[in-house]
Amino acid sequence: MVIWSQPARADLRSIHDFIAHDSRFYAKKVAQDIREKTDILEQLPRTGRKVPELNEDAVRELSLYSYRIIYEIKEQGIFVLAVVHKRRDLKAEEIER
Repeated sequence: MVIWSQPARADLRSIHDFIAHDSRFYAKKVAQDIREKTDILEQLPRTGRKVPELNEDAVRELSLYSYRIIYEIKEQGIFVLAVVHKRRDLKAEEIER
């Protein structure tokens, strides 16, 4: 089961709202594509690469467009932790777990 955390939902909403200033159509498409990208995680949870800032096997990321979809594999399910722009200088402590 793929579960989106509140911070990850807020990230997705912010991305949508930012893109919507220029195009509501593309804002909806990008947000939908990001959500759909995580659907594969139920069958293939280790498909993403390890997040370099954390270097933990259970915390991984998928890449789509200019974004990193960061998730954690736990016994209870797959938890999407954050969606961040690739150019952002991400610190380990900024990822809520």
